[in-house]
Amino acid sequence: MDRFIGLYPILGKRVSDGQTPASGPTGQSESEHDVDIYTIIFLALAVFIFVRLRAVLGQRTGSERTPFDRAARNAVQGAPDNHVMPVPGAPLDPAVATAGAEPGVPSDRWRGVAEPGTPLARGLDAVVANDPSFDPRHFLTGARSAYEMIVLAFANGDRRALRDLLSSEVYDSFDAVIKDREKHEQKTETRFVSIDTAELVSADLRDRTAQLTVRFVSQMISVTRDKMGNIVDGNPDKVADITDIWTFARDTGSRDPNWKLVGTGSH
Repeated sequence: MDRFIGLYPILGKRVSDGQTPASGPTGQSESEHDVDIYTIIFLALAVFIFVRLRAVLGQRTGSERTPFDRAARNAVQGAPDNHVMPVPGAPLDPAVATAGAEPGVPSDRWRGVAEPGTPLARGLDAVVANDPSFDPRHFLTGARSAYEMIVLAFANGDRRALRDLLSSEVYDSFDAVIKDREKHEQKTETRFVSIDTAELVSADLRDRTAQLTVRFVSQMISVTRDKMGNIVDGNPDKVADITDIWTFARDTGSRDPNWKLVGTGSH
């Protein structure tokens, strides 16, 4: 109580037992009754303030979570992290994987890739049913890279690179063209200007083999020269618009995540 009274020295003083209060100019003393009233008022005020603070601020129980703890808990429970990017072969986001699971209900599961209810969407559903790790968006990213690698490897006669990317039938076809160029001592120079489009046009599952067909629209410069440097095909100063229709395949039951080119066509 001394502490509370000490906060207000101007309003009053505590009177000890057996001590006579100081007299004023008129010789009249303050009554002990007056001092007790001030004491009670101050004590009541202090109690009121304490109760109000307790109600507003609450109490720490020792079980509070810091913001970091809450963030960690959210991550464990599957809260989305917009900074995380899944890699090819990683499982789809559960929200994406379960979208459109109800039969007959339109779904935007393949938004940006296929319209709901189309043969392409049904084909993608069949593929992911056999391979839950399949993501057509990541597939298209890889297909763009594979398209450029295959075209350049073919132009350079790089059989080693082609063998890993092509089925045996397609490899034999490409190899025959390379051998013909070598026979006539010709060299092809190809340079990509851009790949404007890479879009899925069909998806199919045959037994366990998924087959995806992609339409590529690109711009490139290509020229073939003989051993003397004379142009026998193409134009080194002209950008050509090229449309290729390629089909990639993969055994969904295999541990090998790589897709191979199994068919080619053009428009």
